[in-house]
Amino acid sequence: MENSGGIQGNITAGLAGRYASALFDLARESNAIDSVQKSLSVLGNALAESADLKALVSSPVISRADAAKAIAAVAQSLGLDSLTGNFLGVLAENRRLADLGGMIGAFNAIVAAHRGEVTAKVTSAHPLSAEQLQALAANLKTRVGRDVQIATTVDPAILGGLVVQLGSQLIDGSIRTRLNSFAQAMKG
Repeated sequence: MENSGGIQGNITAGLAGRYASALFDLARESNAIDSVQKSLSVLGNALAESADLKALVSSPVISRADAAKAIAAVAQSLGLDSLTGNFLGVLAENRRLADLGGMIGAFNAIVAAHRGEVTAKVTSAHPLSAEQLQALAANLKTRVGRDVQIATTVDPAILGGLVVQLGSQLIDGSIRTRLNSFAQAMKG
């Protein structure tokens, strides 16, 4: 980890960060960063969509051996690369599958830092189209001077507009916030 001080410093704090850092180092040594990142994306989507997979990774009553067998079958059925599959086996053996979501996020952050990218967390009321995401990424790149990866979340409660978190900076252009500000101004 020759660059762990600068790039990975704060990202690798905590258990999830340490596991993600170890996976990143193995992926870098194997020239497999892209394939591992793609596999983790597929796995993250599966975790978000499957109650059974969530139950598998979070259940304390499933034995280590059973968890390892089940997660190996999941890795094979999702078509994950072998490095990610082996990593999942280690997590199952160490009873760390419950931290998988945090590890995926930390791995993506490490990869983005390694590539000199910034990740923006964008919340919208409705899913954004590919064209909207591309325009937003270009706009944010102009603002920060580096490539920007966008992690999207949909939250209908913001009513419309966007909430963008870019590092420690928060840009809240949501209709909910505007309405709340307007209501405060009317009281005042």
